[in-house]
Amino acid sequence: MDALLQVEGRAIPFGAKNIDTDIIIPAKWLKTITREGLGAGAFETIRENPDNIFDDPAYKGAPILIAGDNFGCGSSREHAAWAIGDLGIRAVIAPSYSDIFSGNAVKNGILPVVLPQDAIDRLMEVAKEGHSITVDLDTQTVTTPFQDRFEFAIDPFRKHCLLHGLDEVALTLERQAVIGNFEKTRASARSWLTRGTQI
Repeated sequence: MDALLQVEGRAIPFGAKNIDTDIIIPAKWLKTITREGLGAGAFETIRENPDNIFDDPAYKGAPILIAGDNFGCGSSREHAAWAIGDLGIRAVIAPSYSDIFSGNAVKNGILPVVLPQDAIDRLMEVAKEGHSITVDLDTQTVTTPFQDRFEFAIDPFRKHCLLHGLDEVALTLERQAVIGNFEKTRASARSWLTRGTQI
C-alpha cells in the first residue's frame, strides 16, 4: 500500500451518524475478489438521490471524508475500506468508528482520524465553504487555512504502518531474514518435522 504522510484537499462534508458497512458498500457488491471498481457501489443507496453529496462535482476527487459518530458500524466486511479507498479517500474524520472498520481502514492505507464533535462541526463548515483541509499524520494534526488546528491521537503501531506503507504482508516480509533463520535452526534441531520438504 502507499505510504501516507499528509492528506490535503477538499473534504466531503457528509457528517451522518451510524453509517454502517452495508450503507458504505451494499452486500450485492461483495461477490468481487478485487478491490478495484468498488467505488462505483460506495454509498449506493445514498447516491440514488440525484442531489447526493458524493456525486456533487464540487467534491469530485476529494481525499478526505468527514463523517458522524459510529462510522463503519455493522458487519466486518473489508470491502467497506476498499470501496472508500477506490473513491480516492485517504483520510476519514469522525468522532468515533467501529473497531473493525478502523482496523480495516488502516490495513488499506486509510487514516481514521478521531476528533470531538465541536471540531467535526467546524471542519464541516470549512468543507462546505469549499476550503481545503490538511491532515498531517506525522504531527497528528488537522488544520485549515483559518488557523484551526486540531490534534488527534493514534496508536503508534498504526501510525508506523501508515507512514511507511506497511500492510500485514509487508510487515511479515520485513522479518524475512529472521523467519528464515528460525526455520533453518528448527529444521536442524527437529529434522523429523521437515522430512521430505525443502527449506
